[in-house]
Amino acid sequence: MRIDRRSIQNFDWVLLALVSLLVALGLLNLMSATHSGLEAGSSDIFRRQVLALGVASLAMLGVCVIDYRRLARLAMPIYVASLGFVLLPILMSPATRGAQAWLFDGRVQPSEFAKLALVLALARYFQRNPPTEITRITQLGAPLAIIALPVGIIALQNDIGVALLTLLIGVTFLPFVRIPWPAWAGLGAAGLAGLAAFWSYGLKDYQRTRILDFLDPARDPLSSGYQAMQSRIAVGSGGLFGTGWMEGSQTQLRFLPTQHTDFVFSVLAEEWGFAGSAVVLSLYLVLLLWGLWVARNAKDAFGAMVAVGVVGILFWPATINVAMVLGLAPVIGVPLPLFSYGGSALLAAGIAIGLLLNVSMRRYVF
Repeated sequence: MRIDRRSIQNFDWVLLALVSLLVALGLLNLMSATHSGLEAGSSDIFRRQVLALGVASLAMLGVCVIDYRRLARLAMPIYVASLGFVLLPILMSPATRGAQAWLFDGRVQPSEFAKLALVLALARYFQRNPPTEITRITQLGAPLAIIALPVGIIALQNDIGVALLTLLIGVTFLPFVRIPWPAWAGLGAAGLAGLAAFWSYGLKDYQRTRILDFLDPARDPLSSGYQAMQSRIAVGSGGLFGTGWMEGSQTQLRFLPTQHTDFVFSVLAEEWGFAGSAVVLSLYLVLLLWGLWVARNAKDAFGAMVAVGVVGILFWPATINVAMVLGLAPVIGVPLPLFSYGGSALLAAGIAIGLLLNVSMRRYVF
């Protein structure tokens, strides 16, 4: 557990500052999202988020203490344990909003931590099997199996949005392999056939309805299309500079559904406008590019792959959430990292940032 002095000297203050700024803006935005009907600018939701932030910060610092190279040996045991953890809601918990994805009365979402375990397992695999040496589709059998197990279990929980997100995090590593494009085309054709079968037999009626509402939200604006329609109204009403903090009519009059979780970016767009949204999105972009810089400068292959995986953990939900809010993607219940309310998501993000800091601060350690 001894920390090398050079690791402390090379602590990544830029990364920490980017994350801290995003979290601070997220708390300010959440305060507004939960303010309506309250005398003070706080709420139980806001206080719980601050408490979760404290736990996440401690977890982030704790992850920094352990040399990430030691985690290489524990990657597969952690992955196997995460599969058992993700299975628990199916065995123990009743359905909440149609999904068996939570433990302890909705307080813990195991799938958030399964994403971290997936990244560690894939990083370990690609450390032993360099992606540049993978030239045939058949060589992807093992990593695809590593991805498929948690995705399949999460799909059994009826949490299709998180299952899709976990799949995308897994495929973040695939651009590094050297498989010819014709082979990818064949795999893509097989994937399309699988999607067609999944549409017919894997999705429930309400899930198909969400996708159809994405294609045409006006088909049922008072029911299944309500979320997307109200979100677009909020974003549009923000204009260039927004209506002002705690002054958004869509937000304060509670027209926005789940405005503290899935549609928290709608609150930001309404109250701070295009300018404020652009600032926040720019911060996310710089954070992701900095994560790729950490991957490029990592001391070893495991550290580089862990950093790439953490970038995927942040990139995919941020992209899907913003696209969902703007009506460019179906409403599938994906929160905005570091912004949306959620203890499990914030804790998992804290651990992910801790891993990225860990790799960065040891880039000069032999």
